[in-house]
Amino acid sequence: MSTIISYKPICLLLAAALCTAGMWIYADRVLIPHQIADARKEARPRGNLSDLYPRWIGAQELLRHHVDPYRAEVSREIQTGYYGRPIDPSRPGDPHDEQGFAYPVYVVFLLAPTIRLPFAIVQKDFFWLLVFLTSASILLWLRVLRWPVPLWIQASLIALTLGGVGVVQALKLQQMSLLVAALIAIAIALIVVDYQIAAGAVLALATIKPQLMVLLLVSLAIWTTGDWRRRHRLVISFLITISILIAASESYLPHWVLRFWHAVHEYQRYTGSMSVLDTLLGAPWSWGLEFLTLAATIVACWRERRHGANTPAFAATLSLVLAATVLLVPTSAPYNQALLIPALLLLARERKAIWQTSVASRILLAIAVGLVFWPWLASAVLAVLSFFLPLATIERGWSLPLWTEIHLPLGVTALMLVVYYQRTFTPPVKAGTSAGS
Repeated sequence: MSTIISYKPICLLLAAALCTAGMWIYADRVLIPHQIADARKEARPRGNLSDLYPRWIGAQELLRHHVDPYRAEVSREIQTGYYGRPIDPSRPGDPHDEQGFAYPVYVVFLLAPTIRLPFAIVQKDFFWLLVFLTSASILLWLRVLRWPVPLWIQASLIALTLGGVGVVQALKLQQMSLLVAALIAIAIALIVVDYQIAAGAVLALATIKPQLMVLLLVSLAIWTTGDWRRRHRLVISFLITISILIAASESYLPHWVLRFWHAVHEYQRYTGSMSVLDTLLGAPWSWGLEFLTLAATIVACWRERRHGANTPAFAATLSLVLAATVLLVPTSAPYNQALLIPALLLLARERKAIWQTSVASRILLAIAVGLVFWPWLASAVLAVLSFFLPLATIERGWSLPLWTEIHLPLGVTALMLVVYYQRTFTPPVKAGTSAGS
């Protein structure tokens, strides 16, 4: 028995490494070659395909040349780098996404130090910055959740996160959703240790993607009402910081809010983006479920508003809020699933209690586990086969690891709601125990 226990850390680390390697090899040897071949067949242009690039060009144009980044001319400049040439609506194979600058102006302040560097260097450095921040966010969430797991489990969780299909896509694209997810983790960790002024400032910076922040900010606003005398600093710090960002943006680009609002509406038009539930069920059937999810989440926030930031209830509520955000936000992009990390960690910690609660919770837990592990299994198989079979043969199964990506937010959020309303969250594990081992 002692021999088996001694090998357990090695086995878990090896399994996590294999899952991560399988996903990255699949992306490089199967998914991307398929995309290149499909683009060539459809005469679809391909450039750097970096989601950082439109924001970087916008920052250059505004800060160096004092040009409105929301202008159509800037969008065509972005398309030249992103796709390799401006897109042509008359060509049926060209993309519909115009890659306009659909961010708040103050995102340029975060990118200001990079605007005089070659984009190839910025792209590479930002990739590694996202790897570091995503890895660090796992450690922060473990602390917020009060789950003192051994170092080998921490390393395994980091490896599995960096090998998740949504995170791999985000890293490949240099998606700023990972930056926002890391800023959220930092802010919540600061709240837990009662650095509310710093937390409010970080939350304000995270609003560079406001659609990912709305529900979280509402939940934190509700939480502050539970003990306003001790928590008002968070609200005041956030409001001061966001006011400074808005005012600084206004000084660089007057009336930018209206331009940003128009850019968001245009983005919705040319991308046709929809929420996860809209994609799965379609309107109007999805609207009722979205309303119920939102209402159930807000009720949970209200009921738990009096709990302190260093309690399991606070961490559980925010994990639910972030999971619901991925489900409700008006885009079903996999890279937003980085916000599922705290909910997945919490469910992993509570797996035994959930399993013993009810038949419904066991079914949902089994479904969630299947949704999480399927991409790793499928990508590992395709990665191995890519070394032995022709690319044309492997490409027939290129979509297998992506089958569950759209269903994961629904499965996780549903399980989180069931777990919350059945009150199965257990007290935090005391330091020195072997939780999760």
